[in-house]
Amino acid sequence: MNDSEKALHYFHQGFNCAQSVFAALAPRLNLTEETALRLASAFGAGLGRMRGTCGAFSALCMVAGARYGNLSGIPEDKERIFSLTRQLAEEFKAEFGSLNCRELLHLEEEMENSARPSVRTESYYASRPCEHCVAFCAKRAGQLLES
Repeated sequence: MNDSEKALHYFHQGFNCAQSVFAALAPRLNLTEETALRLASAFGAGLGRMRGTCGAFSALCMVAGARYGNLSGIPEDKERIFSLTRQLAEEFKAEFGSLNCRELLHLEEEMENSARPSVRTESYYASRPCEHCVAFCAKRAGQLLES
């Protein structure tokens, strides 16, 4: 399985978008599946189902940080990862139109009233771009680890 297929496998098991992307890349980051799933668990559905920044994109940034993150407080070191994050954001927005989960899902409310996740059904998957976002971010994360 390639990175996108692995991520979609997690997503179809009920894991959130961030967990799906991050866990798919866990072996290449020298992380256990359990550690990756736990670390990414709060980022799904736009951070805690508050519908902010897409969880799949957040996981892509976690992979970018694991590979290229700064280990000092020197501005130039921080600038490198910030520049990469901005580049990844532009790529994601070019593909999907927004980084914002609420906008990707065409939701009116700023935040979901409940933290309870939606039940995963065929109509759930068909009505949202999440699978595409997960696959895109997993593929791009894999490319970062190969470069």
